[in-house]
Amino acid sequence: MDAESGANTKTGQLKVADKSWSFPVYEGTIGPNVIDISKLYAESGMFTYDPGFTSTGSCESKITYIDGDEGILLYRGYPIDQLAENGDFLETCYLLLYGDLPTSAQKADFDYRVTRHTMVHEQMNRFFQGFRRDAHPMAVMTGCVGALSAFYHDSTDITDPHQRMVASIRMIAKMPTLAAMAYKYTIGQPFMYPKNNLDYASNFLYMCFGVPCDEYTANPVLARAMDRIFILHADHEQNASTSTVRLAGSTGANPFACIAAGIACLWGPAHGGANEAALKMLGEIGSVDRIPEYVRRAKDKNDSFRLMGFGHRVYKHYDPRAKIMQKTCHEVLGEIGHKDDPLLQVALELERIALHDEYFIEKKLYPNIDFYSGITLKAMGFPVSMFTVLFALARTVGWIAQWKEMIEDPNQKIGRPRQLYTGAPQRNYAPISRRK
Repeated sequence: MDAESGANTKTGQLKVADKSWSFPVYEGTIGPNVIDISKLYAESGMFTYDPGFTSTGSCESKITYIDGDEGILLYRGYPIDQLAENGDFLETCYLLLYGDLPTSAQKADFDYRVTRHTMVHEQMNRFFQGFRRDAHPMAVMTGCVGALSAFYHDSTDITDPHQRMVASIRMIAKMPTLAAMAYKYTIGQPFMYPKNNLDYASNFLYMCFGVPCDEYTANPVLARAMDRIFILHADHEQNASTSTVRLAGSTGANPFACIAAGIACLWGPAHGGANEAALKMLGEIGSVDRIPEYVRRAKDKNDSFRLMGFGHRVYKHYDPRAKIMQKTCHEVLGEIGHKDDPLLQVALELERIALHDEYFIEKKLYPNIDFYSGITLKAMGFPVSMFTVLFALARTVGWIAQWKEMIEDPNQKIGRPRQLYTGAPQRNYAPISRRK
């Protein structure tokens, strides 16, 4: 296909054998152009073939922009580093939902509404008792978030803008409460009710690590780190889980069901489990003096070992989130007295090698956010089983913003990918006595 300028628009030409067709070409605010092939089948009788949809734009969106080659991530036009360094998570939530940063009055009102929705229905406590005590927290989250639609009937009408916004606020507010409950349930401790006088991140840490018999005050350095982690994971364009939420939402499913679908997708180790894999790899290496051995193995095509936490499917440059996550990691380890953590020393040496070794530079294997986040979360006291839960907690606002945008898009249709069929052609049924 080649794009050429017309009188008022650009068109792309597709030629197959002696036939050709023209399709509109659209320009975004920034980023590559797209060729509208929505009428390809109707006009040519053919589909495109794009496993993983990596060359397919499934929607029009104003929320998040990624330039993987330049290492850029923008939320509504704002660079991720500016938001993480200067704002807080709820301000980012407002930005993703409404499109602009809030004024002081808007911020106060939004914070109030989220804070007053953090409690979950009391019957949810009994719902947890149906899970085995050793159930994985992500299994618990998938079930509990999906079950919210059974408790909040007054915000499941997706045709009502007010109900859509109420559901959005509820999801952002209740996700940390459910995540903390999932954690408490797995370790056998009582649930801690949220406190309205605490900020979002401090409240979450309180519900996770507080107990009724002692007073608990979240360390401000750890609370700030938690808040920053939430911002860094809030949205990431049309990734697998976001696309799952949009696909589920395209059927008219209620928002709680759509978010549960996103959580289930995120649970996959190729998506949300990358920081866990990176932490396990650092533990396997163990010490700085063993790094050369593992670097040699990583370069050996015949060795199954792979360096986890390096490179990214989208970013072909340094992951912009990784720089902030590295700084956050240092702050957390310094605050809790683990500045000389051997895992961090291994991580820093691996990072140095990755940024200077020709092999890593040529392959563009730069450290990504998962490289540092696993160490940070472990130092804060979270078990590995909770890592993806925290990812889901942060990503909920992105899922909700994307879902809300999709519902309000007049051009949105129910998702229905096509296929290249390579099975048996039509054949006739034979009685079992005549089969060989």
